[in-house]
Amino acid sequence: MYRVLIADDEKIIRKGLASIVPWEKLGFSIVGEVGNGKDALNFILEENPELVMIDIQMPGMKGLEVANQARQNGYTGEFIILSGFSDFAFAQEAINYGVKSYLTKPVDKEKLTSLLEEIREQYDRKADEEESKALLSVHTRDSLLTEILTGGLPGNEQITKELELHFDNYQVVVFEKYSREVEDLSYNFYEILNVSGESKENYDYLVIHNYNVLLLKGSGIIGRFQKILGKYDAKQKPEKNSPLDTIFFAVGSEKDTLDEISESFSEAKTLIKRRFFLEKERHYATAELDGIEKAELEEPLSEIDAAGYVDTLVGCIKTFNRNKMTDVLEELREEYVFSNLEVLEQKNQMIDIYLQIKEQISIVYRTVDIPFISNQEAIRRILESYSLQEIIEFLTQQFEMMMSATGFSSRDSIIDSIIHYINHNYSDNISLESIAPKFGYNSSYLGKILNKKMGMNFNTYLDQIRVSHAKELLIKEKYQVYKIAELVGYSNVDYFHIKFKKSTGMSPAEYRKRFRENSGE
Repeated sequence: MYRVLIADDEKIIRKGLASIVPWEKLGFSIVGEVGNGKDALNFILEENPELVMIDIQMPGMKGLEVANQARQNGYTGEFIILSGFSDFAFAQEAINYGVKSYLTKPVDKEKLTSLLEEIREQYDRKADEEESKALLSVHTRDSLLTEILTGGLPGNEQITKELELHFDNYQVVVFEKYSREVEDLSYNFYEILNVSGESKENYDYLVIHNYNVLLLKGSGIIGRFQKILGKYDAKQKPEKNSPLDTIFFAVGSEKDTLDEISESFSEAKTLIKRRFFLEKERHYATAELDGIEKAELEEPLSEIDAAGYVDTLVGCIKTFNRNKMTDVLEELREEYVFSNLEVLEQKNQMIDIYLQIKEQISIVYRTVDIPFISNQEAIRRILESYSLQEIIEFLTQQFEMMMSATGFSSRDSIIDSIIHYINHNYSDNISLESIAPKFGYNSSYLGKILNKKMGMNFNTYLDQIRVSHAKELLIKEKYQVYKIAELVGYSNVDYFHIKFKKSTGMSPAEYRKRFRENSGE
């Protein structure tokens, strides 16, 4: 049985909670009832119950103050906060104190039952994990490898012999699983390597400080792993919710000796921490591709002016200025990429920005029936987002909805906004499929109306924009052709050559040479 403390200043509420659900059948036992916050905190610190149900408004000490003090004193159990109201300020504060659950009064029996079942299952899983850990002995090999990877032990000849590490090169990969559609992903990537026939002599799998770590040993498996990463860039991408579609890889650089693999591990950890700032559908990051220096800011940046962004975006919505709104959100995204805020702090700030904008728009247009989503749903959407870009797209959709609900929004004005977006984001890996959701369209329908508006399909228009900017760079800058290809959005320089020659009738080098000859340079 998991022990429960009920804390509420009203005795009738305490008795009601004690009788509303079959506690023992659900795996819980009520071991205490108190009527003020100080008694609740003392009980928690002395008895350490697994679950505390506490009213937010308590005499002596507020419910959230109790939660905060308990956490500071090492309490790791679960809280269910009881409240007579529900608002964002409370929810945000509760999140910061590790409170994952709250119920509004009067308490709904079904909701409480569901919540208790969830908490019981969580504790059951934890108990099973601890039992499994107790049964497993610590292997000397894993301990030594962990010390080498974390830089606590040099990879000398004796260690190399002991661990049979006699390879020409090494590479460290940190991976994590994620999926919204699959609730329980029961596999790990190293298990996929086993199934694919990879010899365990070629890799080691460890869990270091909650990181899933693969040490790849030798050019053979490193090369095969590169082919796996190549599948994400190929046209035939992994199927939705297949093993490869639900894993993110952070790949450190290749190293020649054991002394250097701690650096590869450090790079991989840095990259996985920056995953939130990568593109929404990104499945891997490498030290060579993404550049570790981008994650290491030279100096602290100024604080983000959240209030200023609220005012500016409210103005965009009220004036139906979609172009400016897109630019402002992109500016906000860039500020977050290079800010010193932790990811959770950024998410909380973006929640606050959204809710303030929602409140201001609802006041200005109080006579208009705007189909807002609930505050709780908005908070959930932002907190559960895997990437910053995903949150920016969510905000874009919500603000677009507000404009559409509060004023006249013709199809042509939206198309103009889309064209504006393409013209300003041509250097990114954009596609019809990635743009359509930002403006509330499906890609097929958007393709048809863009074709009608511009007299050409999306890809042709995008190529025209990219080639146009490439011409300017060839004339004004001294970059090599492959660099210009990257700057205008082509990852493959050969493909850039084909598109440029099709548009101009000459290669990029020939275009630059002819211009210089004609201008006398």
